[in-house]
Amino acid sequence: MKGKTTKKILAAVLAAAMSVSITACGSKESDDSGRKNPDSIRQENQGENNSVSKEQNFGETKTEYPLTVDSYDNNGEEITTVYEKAPEKVLAVYQGSIETLLALGLEDKLVGTAGLDNEVPDDMKAAFSKVNYLDEFTPSKETVTMLEPDMIFSWGSIFSDKKLGSAQTWIEKGVNTYINTNTRPKQGEIKHNKTLENEYKDLLTIGEIFDVQDKAQAIVNKMKNTVTQVLEATKDMKEKPTALILESGKDTFTNYGASSLGGDMLTQLGGKLANPDGADMGKEDIIAADPEIIFVVYMPYEGDDPEVVKAEKLKKIMEDPSLASLQAVKNGRVVPIMLSEMYASATRTQDGIIKMAKGLYPEINIKE
Repeated sequence: MKGKTTKKILAAVLAAAMSVSITACGSKESDDSGRKNPDSIRQENQGENNSVSKEQNFGETKTEYPLTVDSYDNNGEEITTVYEKAPEKVLAVYQGSIETLLALGLEDKLVGTAGLDNEVPDDMKAAFSKVNYLDEFTPSKETVTMLEPDMIFSWGSIFSDKKLGSAQTWIEKGVNTYINTNTRPKQGEIKHNKTLENEYKDLLTIGEIFDVQDKAQAIVNKMKNTVTQVLEATKDMKEKPTALILESGKDTFTNYGASSLGGDMLTQLGGKLANPDGADMGKEDIIAADPEIIFVVYMPYEGDDPEVVKAEKLKKIMEDPSLASLQAVKNGRVVPIMLSEMYASATRTQDGIIKMAKGLYPEINIKE
């Protein structure tokens, strides 16, 4: 497999690169001991006849180069990049970045991919099986240098000094960078809201960079149409349901409030956040809020059984005697939602919208 060639290239060239002092360090998620190797991931993602169609009649809107694109650096500051043409050698790191390019039919532009926590969707598996999946969950500077990408597409966290280095440094080397807007690092104490509009923006911008604007627009339109459909179906409801979006921790629950993507999804669908603040909540806080619906956030990582992880998270709410009085528990309105569907979710945003809508309004028929 292509991914195995990376180690061979790296071994052959490292001697020549010894004069450049670069420290490689992965994230806390990059511990190889808890993850399968890239060949295993490729096999699990191997599809049969599920390749992304390239025969659709797109291409009405064309990109004019040079194209100027705004993004962010690892300090959350705005930066400007210029594309003289569509990138040819892209490194995509983390689920949403990889799946965005696959959804747009750009697998042949991927010189390297890394950082999958879950299998890609079935309709992307054949395309993914053709790309170079690296051995490192978070690629080192050395690996990236050997790949010679002309673009890096990932989260803001990858561009820290302890990982890949600054986005500005790569740009100065002639490598454009694009950071998922909803992962923009905070600036001092300033945090940036995570919104549906940001996910739309990223999809459309990547579509423009690669001159596949109509494909990107079709994906975004589907998401927007689902939101519109739900709002139309519920416009005559006098009272919209209240909800909490909770992820259980050791002693408290993370509450996804109004500034989170999950919170923005919920409110754009007409729901009301029982606690929009976004602060952690204890059991007493949850009882005081007493929402009609609780969305339980779960996230199976590579090697986990998704159903087991989901069941464990649901038990934290459903089987806790101190929470038995909650109307959401008594009425069976505790709904699981995967973190990757409501955090930097990219093409999975559609799945998140649908799950939120069904949880809020089980009585309506949502056309998927």
